[in-house]
Amino acid sequence: MQVNYKSYFDIPDDVCYLTTPGSGLLPTASKNWRKERDADFFDTTTDLREKQGEFNQAVKKSIGEFFNIAPDHIYNTSNFSTGFNALLGRLPQQAKVLLLEGDYPSVNFSVILRGFQYVTAPIDEQLEDNIIEAIKKHQPTVFIFSIVQYISGIKINIEFIKQLKTQFPELLIIGDGTQYFGTEVFDFSQSGFDVVGASGYKWLLGGYGNGFILANDYAKHMLFPELSRENIEIDSMWVGKNIDQLYFEPGHIDTLAQGTLQKGLQFLTELGLENTASYTHRLVQLAKDELSKRRILSQTVINRAETSTIFNLQIDQEHFHTLMEHNIKCFPRGNGIRIGFHLYNDESDLEKLLRIIDTKILK
Repeated sequence: MQVNYKSYFDIPDDVCYLTTPGSGLLPTASKNWRKERDADFFDTTTDLREKQGEFNQAVKKSIGEFFNIAPDHIYNTSNFSTGFNALLGRLPQQAKVLLLEGDYPSVNFSVILRGFQYVTAPIDEQLEDNIIEAIKKHQPTVFIFSIVQYISGIKINIEFIKQLKTQFPELLIIGDGTQYFGTEVFDFSQSGFDVVGASGYKWLLGGYGNGFILANDYAKHMLFPELSRENIEIDSMWVGKNIDQLYFEPGHIDTLAQGTLQKGLQFLTELGLENTASYTHRLVQLAKDELSKRRILSQTVINRAETSTIFNLQIDQEHFHTLMEHNIKCFPRGNGIRIGFHLYNDESDLEKLLRIIDTKILK
């Protein structure tokens, strides 16, 4: 019997929510938890404020279980960009960085504006070959990229990253998982990545104001070669924290936001990410087939074996209003209109989208 994942969310029957690439929905359970948490926070008789550190450690434990990484390798942040810019502050200025052309501005612009020497590889059907060629030609020391591209939805081959790390073990591999995490099972310890980060408000169903950075031992050694605190005066309130924790988590973190991320992770875990990923994969494949028939996907996306949960409909952006008028939530991106399918979507959403495309756009 097929699970009705949509029933876990408060979605009006007439709304086709296809804009998770912009912002994901919260499960009803998370909405209820936030109400109770906020009420407790306003109650001066509770000890929520005193337990902020303890609470965020529990969030780290949930993140660690979800991605298979020890909590002391996890840094809670308010979003990906904040954590990533802090990370860039620890890269040696002489680092040479490989980027992907047209990647997310928070990735590429942050590297470029800091003055790092950089080279790029094009995103097309031979993406992985392009990366290998760029590495051999330019010999970068760092490779930074989004696992799934925010405009096109093009997804890098995850197995390729493992092979890349084996072939170039000294290359520091840093990934943005914001448009990927929550769509498939991801084991950080076996991934080949040295660092990954993400915001939680898209596919992880965590709402705004939260994110994280995950780093392995190699990355921590590269970023913090001087982990000793001998010459640094540390207040007693920071006892038990390492230099890397003090660096990435210098101030207070919103427990409501972090708790919402934790609830999203727990929700996906309870349903079984293998199950939700398999469900979404079938829906995405069906969508790709139908959209390809109508010739409104780029040839690169059609020809790529790797398919993410994001599509960019190659139709005039003036049709954005047509789709929105029929309660199909989407957003103009690049040269088209971006949509995405998550576990709260079903075939009826796809059918409605195709019906509007056939009768109002391609007529």
